[in-house]
Amino acid sequence: MRWFFEPGHSAAEFRARHMMVTWVRGSFKGVHGQLEFDPDHPTDLAVETSIDAATCWTGEPARDDHLRSADFLHCTRFPAIRFRSTSAVEVGPFNYEVAGDLTIRDVTRPVTLAVRYLGSWQTPWWEDGVDKGPKTRAGFTARTRIDRYDFGVNWNSELPNGGIVVSRGIDIIIDVEAIKEEG
Repeated sequence: MRWFFEPGHSAAEFRARHMMVTWVRGSFKGVHGQLEFDPDHPTDLAVETSIDAATCWTGEPARDDHLRSADFLHCTRFPAIRFRSTSAVEVGPFNYEVAGDLTIRDVTRPVTLAVRYLGSWQTPWWEDGVDKGPKTRAGFTARTRIDRYDFGVNWNSELPNGGIVVSRGIDIIIDVEAIKEEG
């Protein structure tokens, strides 16, 4: 079964330690993708997604500009963050480990996502104020942790006693609402 990401209800979030003491969280809303998924054959899962790097938002305009700059995501040169799966393993009734290639700043590294299938539901589909449904929607959430230095995102500043301003480790959470394609 082929599905596409509903961009208005799909997002990627991240968090990084700041100044060694707290977490800074942010998100991307420009999440687009497609997925092959059959709940009866979940290990055949395949996903490909692209995130508009310039949609990075933390709620602090100066920090957002810095994250979009060449110090971090360099959005003018590298406008997309991409993921393409290479395999899936079922680890529980609704849980999968999905391995694949993550590309940030045109650097591609293997990562594994812990994916949970949240189920599917028949829902309305509104276009121009008219319900053209029903459509089948499915929910997924995925988590991983990366070392941003592995992707060339290595701006930092040292603090006294061996500390750093921004952690190397970045936690990523992706929430997807997928719409089943007709036909």
